[in-house]
Amino acid sequence: MDVAVEEWIRAHVVPVKPIEMAHDRPWAQVMRVPTADGDVWFKACAPVQAFEPRLSAQLFGRWPDRVAEVLAYDERRAWLLLADAGRPVGALGNPPETWRAALPLYAELQRGEAAYVEQHLRRGVPDLRLAALPERYEELVRQRLSIGSEELAVMRGFTARLAELCEDLAARGVPESIQHDDLHMANLYTDRGRLRVLDWGDSSISHPFASLVVTFRFLEERNELAPDQPWFACLRDAYLEPWGAGHRDTFDVAMTVGAVAHAVASLRQRRALPATARAGFDEDFAVVLRRAIAKMR
Repeated sequence: MDVAVEEWIRAHVVPVKPIEMAHDRPWAQVMRVPTADGDVWFKACAPVQAFEPRLSAQLFGRWPDRVAEVLAYDERRAWLLLADAGRPVGALGNPPETWRAALPLYAELQRGEAAYVEQHLRRGVPDLRLAALPERYEELVRQRLSIGSEELAVMRGFTARLAELCEDLAARGVPESIQHDDLHMANLYTDRGRLRVLDWGDSSISHPFASLVVTFRFLEERNELAPDQPWFACLRDAYLEPWGAGHRDTFDVAMTVGAVAHAVASLRQRRALPATARAGFDEDFAVVLRRAIAKMR
């Protein structure tokens, strides 16, 4: 272990056993730090998500009941020290009932964070606001993508329509805000009834409703819920409740635009990977692209 890392950790907590690597990924390293009061977690973020420690600390300062507790962070070195948040809901089977409880809390956070959009952007949170998305999308479709030529033609043909949808969505009056963009069963934790959202390194400033693109994907894939299963309407309504009445149509548009924005965001992550890690990434990237294409047809 890097001496500076260990010294920094020990400046904030007292390990009672050796510090162990839990995850070593191109975008971040996570270490488990056993203490007398339980495990805490050190995260060293790669440049592609160097904004995460500060963002996590800011969110914890304003929303301590629904995000991970930040024990310390170093913005310059992109280091983060978190208290244990319990168990991921994936370990419990990813129950839709848990999402029904969590999504209104998450929506309240997004509504509140709309006031801090400019601050987040200045500190490096990626900009996927509606005004920027069509240009970013054009950049995406110019890439060599791991899909067929017919699928790529569908994407290229959607360029003008995306610009129209972004204008439509912007006119509907929902403020852009922090958008987690990786809101699935491995990033929602539960501890004695408290639900917390973790791992904000894929976040962007975007249309808030797009957050459920990933949530719904994993309920379909891991829970094998059909797209027309009533749970999806139930979760949509639970999420929309803090936003007020009359947003169901807006939600539908946002899920189409959000599927595209998720693909655009994935390109940023892909570019930051070493060549040796891209093959595995591209397998999931193809799924992301095809789910976006399904919204375009």
